[in-house]
Amino acid sequence: MNNRKLLWTGVTGSVIAALCCFTPVLVITLGALGLAAWVGALDFVLLPALAFFLALTGYALWKRKPKRTALEQAK
Repeated sequence: MNNRKLLWTGVTGSVIAALCCFTPVLVITLGALGLAAWVGALDFVLLPALAFFLALTGYALWKRKPKRTALEQAK
Protein backbone atom coordinates (compact mmCIF):
# COMPACT_ATOMS: atom_id res chain seq x y z
CA MET A 1 0.00 0.00 0.00
CA ASN A 2 1.50 3.34 -0.95
CA ASN A 3 1.65 6.28 1.47
CA ARG A 4 -1.11 8.26 -0.22
CA LYS A 5 -3.56 5.35 -0.08
CA LEU A 6 -2.57 4.57 3.51
CA LEU A 7 -3.17 8.19 4.53
CA TRP A 8 -6.50 8.32 2.68
CA THR A 9 -7.67 5.11 4.38
CA GLY A 10 -6.67 6.38 7.82
CA VAL A 11 -8.32 9.78 7.45
CA THR A 12 -11.51 8.39 5.91
CA GLY A 13 -11.84 5.70 8.57
CA SER A 14 -11.19 8.22 11.34
CA VAL A 15 -13.85 10.60 10.04
CA ILE A 16 -16.45 7.84 9.66
CA ALA A 17 -15.71 6.39 13.11
CA ALA A 18 -15.80 9.86 14.69
CA LEU A 19 -19.13 10.66 13.05
CA CYS A 20 -20.59 7.42 14.32
CA CYS A 21 -19.17 7.90 17.83
CA PHE A 22 -20.09 11.52 18.43
CA THR A 23 -23.34 11.95 16.53
CA PRO A 24 -26.57 10.00 16.65
CA VAL A 25 -26.37 9.24 12.92
CA LEU A 26 -25.64 5.55 13.41
CA VAL A 27 -28.25 5.15 16.16
CA ILE A 28 -30.95 6.71 13.98
CA THR A 29 -29.91 4.64 10.95
CA LEU A 30 -29.88 1.37 12.89
CA GLY A 31 -33.25 2.22 14.44
CA ALA A 32 -34.74 2.95 11.02
CA LEU A 33 -33.43 -0.37 9.70
CA GLY A 34 -34.83 -2.30 12.65
CA LEU A 35 -31.38 -3.11 14.03
CA ALA A 36 -31.62 -1.01 17.20
CA ALA A 37 -30.54 -3.99 19.32
CA TRP A 38 -26.99 -3.49 18.00
CA VAL A 39 -26.76 0.00 19.52
CA GLY A 40 -25.67 -1.40 22.88
CA ALA A 41 -22.55 -2.97 21.36
CA LEU A 42 -21.44 0.09 19.38
CA ASP A 43 -18.97 1.29 22.01
CA PHE A 44 -17.13 -2.02 21.88
CA VAL A 45 -16.55 -1.60 18.14
CA LEU A 46 -16.47 2.12 17.35
CA LEU A 47 -14.00 3.36 19.95
CA PRO A 48 -11.33 0.75 19.09
CA ALA A 49 -11.98 1.41 15.39
CA LEU A 50 -11.46 5.14 15.95
CA ALA A 51 -8.21 4.47 17.83
CA PHE A 52 -7.02 2.13 15.05
CA PHE A 53 -7.75 4.59 12.25
CA LEU A 54 -6.14 7.49 14.15
CA ALA A 55 -3.03 5.34 14.67
CA LEU A 56 -3.08 4.42 10.97
CA THR A 57 -3.26 8.10 10.04
CA GLY A 58 -0.35 8.90 12.35
CA TYR A 59 1.70 6.06 10.88
CA ALA A 60 0.99 7.25 7.32
CA LEU A 61 2.03 10.79 8.23
CA TRP A 62 5.18 9.49 9.91
CA LYS A 63 6.11 7.45 6.83
CA ARG A 64 5.46 10.45 4.61
CA LYS A 65 8.07 12.56 6.40
CA PRO A 66 11.19 12.77 4.21
CA LYS A 67 14.20 10.83 5.41
CA ARG A 68 17.31 12.80 6.32
CA THR A 69 20.53 11.65 4.71
CA ALA A 70 23.77 11.17 6.61
CA LEU A 71 25.18 14.39 5.11
CA GLU A 72 22.21 16.42 6.32
CA GLN A 73 22.52 14.95 9.81
CA ALA A 74 26.24 15.81 9.99
CA LYS A 75 25.61 19.54 9.45
